[in-house]
Amino acid sequence: MEQDKKFLILIVDDNFENLQVLGSSLQTVGYTLTLAPSGTIALDFLKKKKPDLILLDIMMPEIDGYEVCKIIKSNDETKDIPIIFLTAKTDVDNIVKGFEYGAVDYITKPFNKKELLIRVSTHLELKNTKDKLIQKMNELKFTKEQLVQKVVELDLANQTKDKFFSIIAHDLSNLFGSFINLMEMWKFYKNGYPEDKFVKTLNSIQSSARTGYELLVNLLDWSRTQTGKIDFKLEKLNLKHIIEENFVLLESNANKKNINLVMDISEGVMINADRNMINTVIRNLISNAIKFTLNGGKIEIISEVKKNFVEIIVKDNGIGMEEEDIKKLFRIDTKHRTLGTNDEKGTGLGLNLCKEFINKHGGKIWVNSIPNIGSQFFISLPHSLNGENQHV
Repeated sequence: MEQDKKFLILIVDDNFENLQVLGSSLQTVGYTLTLAPSGTIALDFLKKKKPDLILLDIMMPEIDGYEVCKIIKSNDETKDIPIIFLTAKTDVDNIVKGFEYGAVDYITKPFNKKELLIRVSTHLELKNTKDKLIQKMNELKFTKEQLVQKVVELDLANQTKDKFFSIIAHDLSNLFGSFINLMEMWKFYKNGYPEDKFVKTLNSIQSSARTGYELLVNLLDWSRTQTGKIDFKLEKLNLKHIIEENFVLLESNANKKNINLVMDISEGVMINADRNMINTVIRNLISNAIKFTLNGGKIEIISEVKKNFVEIIVKDNGIGMEEEDIKKLFRIDTKHRTLGTNDEKGTGLGLNLCKEFINKHGGKIWVNSIPNIGSQFFISLPHSLNGENQHV
């Protein structure tokens, strides 16, 4: 037999002369051998190493070959090792008994070298083929499980994206439909159109344009996260400065509703974050709070430094949310859409983007909300960096 590996054979016989004869015959064809003069020693060896084949004498003191075979076959770790009995007995009953205990073959004494080598070679080849088949079956099973899992994931992803793009298509259709209607009204009524209504029409156009811009920006950022093409550079950032920058950007939106933007963050609070991503998250959360806060309301940004992270809270005293609506947040496959307190429209993508970005930082985002009381959005982020900037 052409050997794929160096086979290890355990020979168990209390007769030293038999061990010598068997060992000499098998070593000439390149097998590795281990000799055990008793069943007890053989069983101790099997606790440490598993041979490819066992040649087992039947008649031995203390514990005979049948009992040794029974013990080996009752152990899950050794039951698949082929056993060939060595016996001087050739009567049918003893041979059958050996097979009943789990032996695959028998060799009679005195040994015929050619017969010995053929029987050993045959069962080693069968064992080797069986092992390869089991390995291949396990590999195929693993591959099948991976493929099934991948199909499930792809199916779920396709369903999610189908719903998502349906939402986006609906929003864009409504957006441009609104533009067309407003422009038609403007054209029709521009001669003698009351100034206050004209201004209101312009404000509607501006609001629609702002909503469309937010949608496209968020859509672009989200698509980059899905394709892995968005840059991600961690650096040590001053949280108060980040909040101040976003207050400046959103101040005009808040002033239109006479909303007070308040910050309670110490100067020295540092976070480990990507500047562009964290700005997007903070901007979306503040913008969201402005939309759902009543005129004359208040939005607070608070931070709390904990052991290994900074917790950021964006708190408003707006209209709040029901528990069922909270469950739909941060999900791209559900449409949770409520008009703001001044009928502002959202993109429906901002919170999903926030979750994507916070997850990329190894952080968490969640919300507590009470209807007619307000909402609190929580973010936890790594506290700070030790050393230079990192690139991920």
